[in-house]
Amino acid sequence: MLNIRMKQRQAFLFIALILTLVGLNAFFMFTNRVEITDVPEMVDHSHISSQKLFDSSWKLIRDNYYDSNLNAQSWSRWKEHYHGKIKTDEDAKVAIDTMLASLDDPYSRYMSKNEYLEQNNSINSKITGIGVNITSIAGKIHIVNVMEGTPAQFANLLPKDIIIAIDGKEVNGLPLSEVANLVRGPENSFVNITILRNNDKLVKKVMRKEIKIKTVKSSVIDKNIGYIQISSFIGSTTPNEFLEALEKTKDTQGLILDLRGNTGGLLPNAVFIANLFIPEGNIVSIVGRNGYKYDINAQDTEFSIKKPTVVLVDGNSASASEILSGALKDYNKAKLLGTTTYGKGMVQKIIPMPNETGLNLTVAKYLTPKGTDINKKGITPDIQVEFSLKDVKTNNDAQLQAAKTVLSKMLLSKK
Repeated sequence: MLNIRMKQRQAFLFIALILTLVGLNAFFMFTNRVEITDVPEMVDHSHISSQKLFDSSWKLIRDNYYDSNLNAQSWSRWKEHYHGKIKTDEDAKVAIDTMLASLDDPYSRYMSKNEYLEQNNSINSKITGIGVNITSIAGKIHIVNVMEGTPAQFANLLPKDIIIAIDGKEVNGLPLSEVANLVRGPENSFVNITILRNNDKLVKKVMRKEIKIKTVKSSVIDKNIGYIQISSFIGSTTPNEFLEALEKTKDTQGLILDLRGNTGGLLPNAVFIANLFIPEGNIVSIVGRNGYKYDINAQDTEFSIKKPTVVLVDGNSASASEILSGALKDYNKAKLLGTTTYGKGMVQKIIPMPNETGLNLTVAKYLTPKGTDINKKGITPDIQVEFSLKDVKTNNDAQLQAAKTVLSKMLLSKK
């Protein structure tokens, strides 16, 4: 294993900051989340009345939201409007959701107990489900990927299968979240998935099991190119998985880092990986309430990545992906190839709330090392390569092929 020692200093005080998944992900994991037991500090088990739950949220937002003007409104009106009207936790959720909506901020959100547990278990990388990623195309639910060693693989579910029904209920036109709710259930229970494959209708009986999510995959292509794909930065194991991927590809001369479709995750994960390429200097700047600016600088390491590198990005590469790709671009540590990234330059803090609920609240924005604000603009790659509908139909990864060509030229230029 690569011997890497990252000094844990100020940058990693930001472990509570999450660059929240923004709902643009084309993939959705079928899961029934299991409770975290090894991170008790992330759950507030105290119980208060529903009215006090709303009042606490109102105060937290007032005192911590990035925009101290709270979208140019009188914040006290919400407390007055709901005073004495909150009777249940569901009432509190509706009221808090309404209050947050007034901020016109798509990233700040209140989470019920179940929603908060789901987020925590995403961070813990443990789920109970069948192990497929899906997307909705023209209302039809397509399987995009089947995870190795999962119940879905054992049931012979395949990419490109179209899910027609779940336990007899038709799913055509349903939102992905509703489809997921139909699949969720206790571990070791069964779910019947009806699929369409090459005009054949098949019913697969699949047992739900606990699945350990891996966010990093690696391989060696063309003998001398290491390929590492990071599907998400949300998992607490992502840094170790990345180090393992580096170990597996250590004998290669160049590296392709694939961040396409990676909608973000934990800030420290992105900083950790960027630090392996960038031995000194500012990796990202956090600009908080009232303009307070904090630079997260590279820390001393016993290892650094010096291989020629190409980073693949697209319109779904967001938040933590943009922190990493933006830093590598600013320091000329890699060539970015693909299409313009999503443009999420805001930072959320995970705030545990009473009654085991939670709040993801926008508390800051971030800037690339050169001071660039990418929010709503994204990062333009050095080399623009589109992924066409024809490429999808022919299963041709034109962007990966272009990355291999560019990297080969980079390797030749070094000789």
